[in-house]
Amino acid sequence: MIFTSSFHYQALPMRVSFEVGAVTKIGEELDRLGLGRALVLCTPEQNHLADLVMDHLGDRGAGVFDQARMHVPVETADRARDRARELGADSCVVIGGGSSIGLGKAIALEHGLPIIAIPTTYAGSEMTPIWGLTRDGRKKTGRDPKVLPQSVIYDPQLTTTLPAEISAASGLNAVAHAVEALYAPDASPIISLMAEEGVRAFAESLPAVVADGDDLDARSKALYGAWLCGACLGATTMSLHHKLCHVLGGSLDLPHAQTHAIVLPYVLAYNEAHAPAARAALQRALGTGGDPSTALWELEQQLQIPHSLDELGVRETRLPAVIDEVLSNPYSNPTPVTEDGLRHLLGQALRGDRPTRR
Repeated sequence: MIFTSSFHYQALPMRVSFEVGAVTKIGEELDRLGLGRALVLCTPEQNHLADLVMDHLGDRGAGVFDQARMHVPVETADRARDRARELGADSCVVIGGGSSIGLGKAIALEHGLPIIAIPTTYAGSEMTPIWGLTRDGRKKTGRDPKVLPQSVIYDPQLTTTLPAEISAASGLNAVAHAVEALYAPDASPIISLMAEEGVRAFAESLPAVVADGDDLDARSKALYGAWLCGACLGATTMSLHHKLCHVLGGSLDLPHAQTHAIVLPYVLAYNEAHAPAARAALQRALGTGGDPSTALWELEQQLQIPHSLDELGVRETRLPAVIDEVLSNPYSNPTPVTEDGLRHLLGQALRGDRPTRR
């Protein structure tokens, strides 16, 4: 076969360290980057992880800000920014999931403080130059190389206490990045390989992680998948899935990872017929000869997550406003985005039906 595709690929300028026990070497990462004192960022529930980082930082730990929240409210970002200034921090060490890493990015965006990220979930935000801030109930996102972590530390040991539901939901959130990278208008062969491998890693590891959270081999494979899927998110343009989840999460204050997990099979069903190369890659990754959307939906039924938007408290009366906002500023998508199509997609996601194309 003659290879005739054209593409562009730019590697993201960051260092990745993947090792059980890697968190103990946080001081070495500061040295490598020429940094002095770091503010540690986390959510209120992750103070124990922040304390662990502070122990390894010693007198190079400027302090802890533990008020990270989903969707990064601009007020929270302002408070964290002020705290960093008060403590004289020249960098941030961010430990946790997308909420904590998103907060670090907000500080980097406003003040240029470099980030070292230590992810403890599988969402993949640490691999991207994408930032998000929520103001007055609307989430705004953008890309800026200033927010890209300069160093990412993957320590599978830190994920063993992640509850089964959060493990599954954040893993499926990462899978969504890879799925959309496979049909992105700016896809490349390298990213497509990473996307397929990332989906395969999660399909194999998530059932094992949910069955036994202490399975370090499964945790390592899931974190490997998070790295690959996150890199896909950072290198390509996202489509309808991410647009829908940003609108749902920002306007209805829904949990980020669970929303992505629920919506994913339905957007894939909407798109897979118009993305044959992506469909074939996902069939290989998921080990199916049928529709990947169905295989993903069936995988999700095995996992301890909410399976419908209704379970998150969404009511049908809120959907028309979501549809209007999505249509007002749509993302690039392989299938034309229509009001009827969105109504069908969201109706199925609301009920948790087996996904079908309209």
